[in-house]
Amino acid sequence: MWYEILYRVLSIINYCILIVIAVPLLLQIFYVLASFIKKKTWPESEKKARIAYLIPACNEEDVIYDTVKDILENQDYPADKLDVFVVADNCSDKTAELAAEAGATVLVHNDPDPAHHMAAYPLRYGIDHILSVEDDPYEIIIRVDADNHLNREYSSYMNDAYQAGVDLARPYEGAINATQNFFTKACTMFYVFESRYGSRVRERLGLAAHVNGSGAMMSARMLKATGGYDCVTISEDAEYYFNRLLDGYKGHFVEDAVVMEDMPSSLKDTYNRNKRIGSGSVSLLKPKFSKLFAEFFRTGEFSYMEICLTYSFLFLTVLLSVWLPLFYVYNFLFLGFAAHGGLEVTLFAPEWYAMILKNTIIIGASVLLGLFVFFGYLQAFILVMLDYKKIGANKRSELISAVLLFPFFLIVYSVTICIGTMSKPSWGRAKRNVNK
Repeated sequence: MWYEILYRVLSIINYCILIVIAVPLLLQIFYVLASFIKKKTWPESEKKARIAYLIPACNEEDVIYDTVKDILENQDYPADKLDVFVVADNCSDKTAELAAEAGATVLVHNDPDPAHHMAAYPLRYGIDHILSVEDDPYEIIIRVDADNHLNREYSSYMNDAYQAGVDLARPYEGAINATQNFFTKACTMFYVFESRYGSRVRERLGLAAHVNGSGAMMSARMLKATGGYDCVTISEDAEYYFNRLLDGYKGHFVEDAVVMEDMPSSLKDTYNRNKRIGSGSVSLLKPKFSKLFAEFFRTGEFSYMEICLTYSFLFLTVLLSVWLPLFYVYNFLFLGFAAHGGLEVTLFAPEWYAMILKNTIIIGASVLLGLFVFFGYLQAFILVMLDYKKIGANKRSELISAVLLFPFFLIVYSVTICIGTMSKPSWGRAKRNVNK
């Protein structure tokens, strides 16, 4: 019967999709299993580079003062080698005044074009200004957000990497409000995954670290050699990393440098953040994927393929959130009717369909259980046991609820990213949850 042929065709398509989904999942399993290797460190350097911290800020009067003061007063680094620049971007509040009061050099950036109301443009403005300083020029630029806090040794660790020849590096990402509620705990755990698992293993294997987000270190020599901050999308941090990877610059992971970020504290905030990430990343990947693949085949450098496999999760969320639920609802309905006389079948006996239904239930339940245990509980448990202080907790027990509920957050994450991949890219000021 035609519906039996349709079932066989859709089943073959589903097998192919499961293989496609399995490849990046296997990569993640490898990262977890290999994450106990010794972290990479750089030798302590007596030379101290001049560092410029750059903060793009749009109406951040509630957090900017303490962030600037924290950097200027709490870094274990020569004070005469460190400055903070704040780009007050289209501000209508006291961001500029408070940043200056805290000790920052304030650059006022007013751009009436709505298409330019995103981080890429104030960052470019600030970097161009910093690179233009000729009297005692800056050697390192570190981009942070208006609400970030850094560990005391942050500047020293980034300087050590720079003095060893590193031009582009990312830190370990923790959270200021990691223990505020379930959403902040779960979001923090997700971002820490990339630091503790993926980034550590990439660094030890000589693969390029994914340098994006807060705390990114960029050398002035690299910025000058590549034309400054050449980004125009809402995912400007990932865009800059892709551009430099294609230029031959390898990102590195400075694990002992820790940036503490503000995480979403509600389902709405989590949805908005993930939607923005999904939509922005897809718009960026469309023109970059083919170039990255081409570079892999041209050079044989696995870093190009690895970044494609990792970011393919954006597209896999569509399969995970749309195809798999729809197919397996159809699958169980078809097999149930075919096995128990609800459909006339001619290709196979009802007993065969009953056997397939039973095997699908057993195998499917086993796979789901394995994924929940490994990708949810085991990964999260290891993180809490080993890195709870870096994550932003005072004791392990504060994060136990995140371990228990983390598999369900992964489902929320996948669905919200999926919605983002099918949405038009947009940007908005992030809601701040922490009053410092």
